[in-house]
Amino acid sequence: EVQLVESGGGLVQPGGSTRLSCAASGFTFRTYAMSWVRQAPGKGLEWVSGISSRGGITNYADSVKGRFTISRDNAKNTVYLQMNSLKPEDTAVYYCNAQIRFSPPYWGQGTQVTVSS
Repeated sequence: EVQLVESGGGLVQPGGSTRLSCAASGFTFRTYAMSWVRQAPGKGLEWVSGISSRGGITNYADSVKGRFTISRDNAKNTVYLQMNSLKPEDTAVYYCNAQIRFSPPYWGQGTQVTVSS
């Protein structure tokens, strides 16, 4: 059974930091590109960041560039999102997903991040 389990969300003060984790199982993690996608209250899905299967290529949305860092550990089947200098507009449910050509992506259940004082 394929599983993506996000963790690390919670309440963070503006300007603070947190790290999200997404633990994968049930598929060959090292062959999949991974992304983080978020959904703010009342809004649609927004792609945040992506990383290639071996970790050599990373990309970021302009809204998070310079503040967030995506990484992965293929030995642990886990992808991370380090989030620094958080803003209230970063408040959202954060989802990880796994992508490979010619197959639909896998999605996690999401983790809530709330940035508020």
